[in-house]
Parts: sequence; C-alpha cells; structure tokens
Amino acid sequence: MTQLAPAFPLALGARGNTEMVAVPQVVAEQLIEELLFTDPGERLNRPTLGGGVIRLVFDALSDELRRAAEFQIATSLQQWLADVIRVVSVVTEVSGSELEVTVSYQLAGTAATYEVKFRR
Repeated sequence: MTQLAPAFPLALGARGNTEMVAVPQVVAEQLIEELLFTDPGERLNRPTLGGGVIRLVFDALSDELRRAAEFQIATSLQQWLADVIRVVSVVTEVSGSELEVTVSYQLAGTAATYEVKFRR
C-alpha cells in the first residue's frame, strides 16, 4: 500500500479535504526544487551540484538562453537524481518578471508521469 502525506504546498482536494500525495512523489519534488535553486559552486564538497535557476531570474531570457537553460536543468536533474526520477521534459516560461520552470518526470521504477512547477 502506498503511503500518503499532505501535499506541499498545502492544498485542498476536490472534496474540500486536504490533498494527499504519495510519499515518494513528495520527496522527489522536494529534491527537484532543492537541486534547481542551488547554484553550482554553492556546496563546498559538491561544486557541480545545482541547476543554477536562481541566476535566470535576473536574466533577460531569449529563446536561445531558455533552451540552453532547459538543457542545463535536465542535465543536472539526470546527473544528480537519476536514481530517484527519470526526466521526461523541462520547460521554462517567462511572464513579466516571473520565471516558471515546469519539470515532467517519472519516479524510478514506475510508469506514471508527474509534473511540478516552480515560480520565482
């Protein structure tokens, strides 16, 4: 039986109760978020760890830079979280001063695809 935990951030389900998600999915999404918003060089003993997304918040994203960022993010996720997830796609969108990163992934050993969005 799959263990469930409250969704993060806390959300209401269709019936008005607390939305629940599978524990492996919650852990994977937290790992993805931490990796994306860690700058390479920030971790002393792991200088290549990180997605470097926080730098993109302050850049004017052209189409070329967006594609390069998507490739860099997907590569970082595959390098550091390959035992937890399989990356299906990474999409970056800019809306005004907000950057949105959408990661579609599959948990290791499953066929279900999940999607998580981060905005900064």
